[in-house]
Amino acid sequence: MRIMAIDYGDAHTGIAISDPTGLLAGYTTTIDAYRAETVAERIADLAREHGVEELVLGYPRNMDGSVGPRAEKAEAMAERLRGVTSLPVTLWDERRTTIDAHQILFQNGKNAKKRKKTVDAVAASLILEGYLTYKKSRP
Repeated sequence: MRIMAIDYGDAHTGIAISDPTGLLAGYTTTIDAYRAETVAERIADLAREHGVEELVLGYPRNMDGSVGPRAEKAEAMAERLRGVTSLPVTLWDERRTTIDAHQILFQNGKNAKKRKKTVDAVAASLILEGYLTYKKSRP
């Protein structure tokens, strides 16, 4: 089962799609768009193209676990994606994924300009890896 992880942002949305077994992160890309409708349609297109059966959307809670404006935007996008794709959407706690993505890219020698182009896709990969690990640990 292919699973798509989404790191939804105002201008850039990172996408990571698992391999067909649903065990490993595989394909990554970034959607550069500002309008939620455009982002949702592009996600739907990618889901159809890659045979995705489940969506995992990063849920950016505040560090204290509370729900703020960013998390509310994610909730709205989850509803939009359910309507556009008819796929199940899981909201996944993504605290620190973008920070961790920047650190990974920095440690691999990417300067700030190069990190900006790929950080969202790396963050989506981290969301996907966390979710896949969680699914593997469930009986």
